[in-house]
Amino acid sequence: MCGILGALGPPGAVTREELSRGLRAIAHRGPDAEGVFVEPEAGVLLGHRRLSILDLSEAGAQPMRSASGRYVIGYNGEVYNFRELRRELKASGHPFRGHSDTEVILAAVERWGVEEAVPRFVGMFAFALWDRAARRLWLVRDRLGKKPLYLALFGDTLLFASELKALHAFSLFRPGIDRDGLALLLRYRYLPDPRTIYREVVKLPPACLLSVEADALAATTPASLLASCRRYWSAREVALAGCHRPVRDERRAEETLEALLEEAVACRMVADVPLGALLSGGIDSTLVVALMQRRSPEPVRSFTIAFDDPAYDESAFARDIARHLGTEHRELRVTAADALELVPSLPAMFDEPLGDASVIPTALVCRLARRHVTVALSGDGGDETFGGYNRYFRALREARALALPPWIRRPAAAGLELLAATAPRLGLRAKGLGKRAERLRHPDFAALYRARVSHWERAERLVVGAGRPEMPVFASPPPAFAEPAQFMMWADTESYLPGDVLVKVDRASMAASLEIRSPLLDHRVVEFAWRLPTSLRILDGTGKRILRRILGRHLPPQLFERPKRGFNVPLAAWLRGPLRDWAEDLLAEDRLRAEGYLDPGPIRARWREHLEGRRNWGHALWDVLAFQGWLAHWHRGRPPPAG
Repeated sequence: MCGILGALGPPGAVTREELSRGLRAIAHRGPDAEGVFVEPEAGVLLGHRRLSILDLSEAGAQPMRSASGRYVIGYNGEVYNFRELRRELKASGHPFRGHSDTEVILAAVERWGVEEAVPRFVGMFAFALWDRAARRLWLVRDRLGKKPLYLALFGDTLLFASELKALHAFSLFRPGIDRDGLALLLRYRYLPDPRTIYREVVKLPPACLLSVEADALAATTPASLLASCRRYWSAREVALAGCHRPVRDERRAEETLEALLEEAVACRMVADVPLGALLSGGIDSTLVVALMQRRSPEPVRSFTIAFDDPAYDESAFARDIARHLGTEHRELRVTAADALELVPSLPAMFDEPLGDASVIPTALVCRLARRHVTVALSGDGGDETFGGYNRYFRALREARALALPPWIRRPAAAGLELLAATAPRLGLRAKGLGKRAERLRHPDFAALYRARVSHWERAERLVVGAGRPEMPVFASPPPAFAEPAQFMMWADTESYLPGDVLVKVDRASMAASLEIRSPLLDHRVVEFAWRLPTSLRILDGTGKRILRRILGRHLPPQLFERPKRGFNVPLAAWLRGPLRDWAEDLLAEDRLRAEGYLDPGPIRARWREHLEGRRNWGHALWDVLAFQGWLAHWHRGRPPPAG
């Protein structure tokens, strides 16, 4: 895996020294080498940090020029079908110097052009491609958004990078915080594409091809840039198309999916460096490791984290699975002190705020794996694609109330609200009554699910000066799905997956210079999954039914059939205990008021309720703390220059 950084604008707008400083900021993404391409008269600078995975020789170095010299690429990712493409290109007479997938990308572009070549790639990637003849820059991102690419416009200069921290090296980079984006962060715990924490910066959405001409930036805005993007793949269209041509034969569905998963795993095991797998003991990672071990003549190296708190520790399950499969298993036992030591470093690791506390165990297991391997496979993507989240089952139960006519739902909601208000005075528990009442008032399932995934449901009231922003999947009419479960899986694939899960995995792994590959996010697997009847994914409060069936061919069910826990930490207890002083400092009323972004009132009220044990506001408070920690690290608590 690698990191890219560059600029396009008037000659001299960005210096080579600034580019070098920015590359040093993302050296963790590519500790093995650094390369720079500059074309001063065109105002193009392209930098690259390399983590050598394929073709460790100089023939794989970047930025790389195409055979004709017309194209120059800075590339982050892996194209897993590069060997097949290479054979096809070689048969047509194209010469090759080395055996990297980067060289195959360039050859494919020379042979077919960018717009025809990119849809042929199977993999995860974000790259910048400079066409020297046409004076055109292409910026490209993979279908599901596994690899990041940030774009920033300042005047007539475009900056782009794998991580925001690299952009701080440019003197032009003087951004202002996007208060609407902040409201979305506090509501959903992440910033949905294409938003970022800054007004002038956007994320290139997944599956996008963006073409920028060197002389056409003067009157451009981030919004107009995104409007010109061409989508070469659409999760929405894939979902709808799959639902309209389902596979009815369940045995055939299992066999086809297992073959696709085997191919997805096999092509991700190609590397010129040591390779292993993250094994949590859950369905997804267990299936990936089982398929890896079946193909490997040697024991697969597997890694897991063990926690002292039994409520969060799944290491025994992972250990039993590893023993059965015969992997070379390593586990790291982490105390609360070990995990908490990581917390102050999170703002530097995640250079825009992310309110997902599972970054802590993710970062720790990546550090463990990197001591032994350079590449690791993971089970990411299984929950969104095959219906694994517990919130899906809860939302489906709540959805039954939506079938009631309004003349029943409205009085029922009013009654629950009254009971919630009076119960404490009567000495009764009122837990959850208010939320149940509110969900009875939702007009449709999309609104109900929106509330279920919200931490601060009225976050715009919390952010000073914010409007009423909305996530794209909730802002427009949803696809015409026949079943609520289909809507949830699609919405999470479009938003939560690229905005939270893949950001977490990318930053945590890259901070350790570890490449993570995710077979369940192979787009061919995702496309076939949408052809499965919902009952093969979710039925009677159980998700991933078809994955369980396939896994049952490799392992005894007693090793993996158990309730889903998730990869998390005892956040509520930590905030009342060892993290209390750190949180109190960041949530101090005077501090919040002086910074001018957040209304201290509701935050302090929830903080008091949490400390007193009256409510568990751990996740909602963590969203605020993620922003506050980020602000303190990157702007020392003060508004940015343009804020």
